[in-house]
Amino acid sequence: MPWWTFNSERKAFEKNPNKPSIGGLPTSRAQFLRDRYNIIKQVVLRNEHFSPPAVPGKDRDSYLKLTTTKNLLGRAGEPFMLFGMLAHSPDGKLVLEDLEGRVELDIRTTGPCEGLFTEGSMVLCEGIYTDEETLCVEAIGHPPSEKREIARSIFGHVDFLGKGATTLVEEARLETRLQRLYRPSFVVISDLWLDHPRTTLGLHKLLQTCLDQEWIPLLFVLCGNFTTRGIGQGSGDALLRYTEYFDALADMLMAPEYRPIVEKSHFVFVPGPLDPWGSSTLPRPSIPEAFTAKIRARLPRVHFTSNPCRIKFFSQELVIYREDMMSRMLRNLVGIKRTVGDADLKKYLVQTLLDQAHLSPISLNIQPTLWEFDQALRLYPMPTALVMADKYERYELTYEGCHVFNPGSFLGSSYGFSMWLPQDKTSEPSELDLDDD
Repeated sequence: MPWWTFNSERKAFEKNPNKPSIGGLPTSRAQFLRDRYNIIKQVVLRNEHFSPPAVPGKDRDSYLKLTTTKNLLGRAGEPFMLFGMLAHSPDGKLVLEDLEGRVELDIRTTGPCEGLFTEGSMVLCEGIYTDEETLCVEAIGHPPSEKREIARSIFGHVDFLGKGATTLVEEARLETRLQRLYRPSFVVISDLWLDHPRTTLGLHKLLQTCLDQEWIPLLFVLCGNFTTRGIGQGSGDALLRYTEYFDALADMLMAPEYRPIVEKSHFVFVPGPLDPWGSSTLPRPSIPEAFTAKIRARLPRVHFTSNPCRIKFFSQELVIYREDMMSRMLRNLVGIKRTVGDADLKKYLVQTLLDQAHLSPISLNIQPTLWEFDQALRLYPMPTALVMADKYERYELTYEGCHVFNPGSFLGSSYGFSMWLPQDKTSEPSELDLDDD
């Protein structure tokens, strides 16, 4: 993806002429956090609750006003609303940071709040500034999100994906062309454990079902982990076995009976947290060719991608992300009460990521990120669909026009997967029985 930075003075995205590096310059660490902050802030200021009316009048004083941490000094006892990033000070206290400084937060009297809040989240805080130079927080929340069509109407000239910018008029034409196709579909599978004998059985059953029903998906999105246990920097035997699993998959797919599928379908492989080389840093590179040379050579339409990856299909943008985000977010929550129990956690996870416009709104100390590749994790503009491939239970829901779904693990009480239906802009959970017949 192109390396876009956000110029807060011009309120515009600017293309960085430099080539991003894995090491990254020291200045890049601060820059990518500023970009994340400024991208969300311009969405906040454009929101109707924060935009002053164009016509002077009594309503002009009713809109919400943001204050910076610098402007709090000497104003104890006054109410303020601030926007910034949650962090911990060197002495372990929860603070809010913006581009001008930081202020300690007192959340002991804060009421229950919607969403999941972690260190590294960009939030809106409302409270009273005290003589102790702390903000006694009365309410805290995620920033408002912005629908895809609104962001595209403002930044339609920006080629975020590097595949050529398209106007809204051109996207409408592409959507019309899409509706003329004969029911295209994508199959999305997660945790395809190639070292488990039942996985091969399940794949045979899925492919045979496609042939029996004369239904050939346009795309198979196959997400890791591709083994039940990670090989890490494993021994030579472990690396050899990992290669053999993909070789066996290539042999299975190239069987004569599956040729109609292999010749027409694309196969996209997205690495999981345990796949080589199991680093926790995001974004993750594709699985090295040393392990996948045979399947790359034999399948005519195979793609090994980074994690996350993006798929552009006519006017639609799909983001595929394989990470156990539910457990990671829950492990790193700061002490802010939630309004609901575990039943609605999936709703809050989706809301949090889309409001944060980022796949990993977590501190670098917890989730390392390649500074100069952070644009690969952005969710601005909001995609058409977000695949949150997670070992957590399956779900599908739509938030602010973005459809989000988790296909769950392929092998469980049944063979579980999801289908993306581009013409309907929705997903459909599917499963096959575990019977051996």
